[in-house]
Amino acid sequence: MNINALPVVALTLGDPAGIGPELIARLLADPATCAQANVVLVGDPWLWEDGQTIAGHGVATAPVANFAEVRGRADTSRPAFLAMDTVRPDQTHRSQAEASGGASVLQVLDACMDAALARDIDAICFAPLNKYAMKLGGLKHEDELHHFAQHLGVTGYFCEFNTLDGLWTSRVSSHVPFKDAPRLIDKPRIIAAAQLIYRSLQANGVPAPRVAVAALNPHGGDGGTCGREEIDIIEPAVRELIAQGFPVQGPFPADTIFLKARAGEFDAIVTMYHDQGQIALKLLGFSKGVTVEGGLPVPITTPAHGTAYDIAGQGRANVNATANAFAIACRMGRTEREHESINFPLPQRM
Repeated sequence: MNINALPVVALTLGDPAGIGPELIARLLADPATCAQANVVLVGDPWLWEDGQTIAGHGVATAPVANFAEVRGRADTSRPAFLAMDTVRPDQTHRSQAEASGGASVLQVLDACMDAALARDIDAICFAPLNKYAMKLGGLKHEDELHHFAQHLGVTGYFCEFNTLDGLWTSRVSSHVPFKDAPRLIDKPRIIAAAQLIYRSLQANGVPAPRVAVAALNPHGGDGGTCGREEIDIIEPAVRELIAQGFPVQGPFPADTIFLKARAGEFDAIVTMYHDQGQIALKLLGFSKGVTVEGGLPVPITTPAHGTAYDIAGQGRANVNATANAFAIACRMGRTEREHESINFPLPQRM
């Protein structure tokens, strides 16, 4: 492939106390990684060295002084390395969520987003982070997605996607207390979530995604005897989506919809709340799942698992989900370059 056609993808090391650095070392030790993208690794040099030591892989990199140098590189067989000084070794303790580690993650991710806004990179793939550490380190939002959206100036609808192999899920409500989820389930949000995952799957190379919508109540509400959200909110949203030309089906009871998806009937499921989709996907393949930050003007992906503090530093971390997250970032980053943006005009997030 012509190197100029390769998307520029930024990789970060994640929480310095977790398994991120060794995962990135394993990923970059595979020559197939740099065949997919013009890679720039961003982070602290000592942390990168630590990750290579734990993983048992030494990876040659090409130093760059700034993001702007990356796209014009003649040789992309080695990852570029943009060194940042965000945290000292004596400020980090393995397997502990600390303010210093959270602040480091925020600093690196903010630099990558600034590079995306400057069009110096096409996508970001970040190693696992810890939300509690990030909040200790200055995160003002409920999760990283809201931080990304504010930093990137997003005013349209955005939500987190979880993916496993060919199946994607989106959520109408996400990182909120369960008692607050029902009030976030309304017709505009369901429509926006379905539109967004449909168009994002197209950006990932699926020409005509098959999207299903989950019910909220047991047995899909049982004709209103177990709740009326299906009748009053979800079914009207599905009808409107169909009228707009989106081939959406549902609502299907949540206890059977993933059986249909596993049988290959759907490419995506719109779920009503966080655990409705997360439990199913993690049971289907915890070590392979990917999180895609949907609705942003730059593709951002990460493995769906966490920092795995319990095995950090032991050299046991499984790289499969990270490799899958990187592959999605590459595909969507290539689409980003070809089509300018994957951010679509959708109803404002409420």
